[in-house]
Amino acid sequence: MVEDNEDDRLSILPDDVLLNIVERLDIADATRTTILSRRWKQIPAMLSKVVIMAGSFEPKHTTSKLTSDDIIRFNSTMLEATRSILERRARTLYTIHLLRMQFYLGDESIFIGQTVANTIATQKVASVEFTILTKVRKNCTNNDLLTYGRQFMSFFDSCPNTFGCLARLRLENLRLGESDFPKIFSICKQLEFLFLYECDMGIKSLLEVEHPQLGELVIASGCLERVHLKWAPKLTILKFNVFRTKDDPFCLGYVPLLQTVSIINTAFSWHKMLKLSELLRKTAISNLHLNFKSEKIWVKLEGRRQLLPVFHKLRIVNLLNISEECDLSWTMFLLQGAPNLKELRVLVRDHLCEMITGERRKMCPFSEQKDKGLQWEPSTTDLKHHNLAKLTIYGRFQAEDKFVSYARSVMEAAVNLEEIKLYKSPVCWKCKHLLQEWTLEEKSYLSYKINKGMPSLVRIHFPSLGQVLS
Repeated sequence: MVEDNEDDRLSILPDDVLLNIVERLDIADATRTTILSRRWKQIPAMLSKVVIMAGSFEPKHTTSKLTSDDIIRFNSTMLEATRSILERRARTLYTIHLLRMQFYLGDESIFIGQTVANTIATQKVASVEFTILTKVRKNCTNNDLLTYGRQFMSFFDSCPNTFGCLARLRLENLRLGESDFPKIFSICKQLEFLFLYECDMGIKSLLEVEHPQLGELVIASGCLERVHLKWAPKLTILKFNVFRTKDDPFCLGYVPLLQTVSIINTAFSWHKMLKLSELLRKTAISNLHLNFKSEKIWVKLEGRRQLLPVFHKLRIVNLLNISEECDLSWTMFLLQGAPNLKELRVLVRDHLCEMITGERRKMCPFSEQKDKGLQWEPSTTDLKHHNLAKLTIYGRFQAEDKFVSYARSVMEAAVNLEEIKLYKSPVCWKCKHLLQEWTLEEKSYLSYKINKGMPSLVRIHFPSLGQVLS
């Protein structure tokens, strides 16, 4: 009788309420809800989002290194789950708005791909996303890269219909042949997002990108000498994380919609200083993110005349992980070259959790002076910026004079500045014990020092970080 009453209570819930409950669960728990009552049995087949991740149906892997048997077991379990979940939907009319799959590269990958292809052919599927992992995730050898590259292309050639329907694709640790990337771009015609980690065609190789639908491209590490975006008419976001070339890491061709550029690099002494006016020529971006990883500043200071063609639409700039050794006055060249800038965020820290230190550092060609060649001289003696509204600074304010001086310099130039936000330096999970919050004395002192003698007062906020940041 109790079970019948429970069943009745669940049965009266409308479909949208049940779906809302189940879609908050991971796929394994969502599948298990079918045993709760008769009413729930069909709910998983109605989900608009199906996310199946490697290991979802396995106990959490506790060892540091995966074995080949682990990969086979993960993929076999995932294949069985994928078939069960997707084939159960075969007779439903509900659209899968997102089918997201994460699995390991292996012999079983082909069967997973074929199962997805059958689903696409027989059901309504709006968007498909693949994340393909390799057995070794970090510090792969050349042999690893070559092996994974051959495995991937075998998988790719076996499932062209599946890859032809992908909207998003994440790949890692692949060394491919010269003709492989053109083939991938040719077959993956619906691709809107591509993430490549340690993917190349060999040391100092050139990646040429021509794609009609690609909207976001992320290049993370690898041995690419350069990426040439020859023709990407819908590209809006370009992210470049770590480059090992002595020249410009990318070249922009036809990218008329490009809005956001993000560059992250740990620069050595031999890295060239990038001229943003040349690197970003033919574009007019609105968002720029530069992350210096607490090492050498790798941008070259330029004047208004050089920067205005590429920065005249720039609205938001993030300058992240500037070393605590560096002066900040050089960043003023962006105010000079971007007259429509609305928001400037600056993060100053030496993040020791990510930096190379100790004896290992002596083996790397780091620059002894991290801001060498960054003596900024304004093109006009009275720089005035009329659109900057917000300045945000993250840092360890023990070196308060540097931050006070910088904030006052920005206030003097940005005549319509509305607010300044000052944050204590963010931390990651490794250094979370260093997390600090503002004291009342610190707030009062810094507010007084920054606003003292200024013609107009600016609102200064001291927000809490609120959470551990990386």
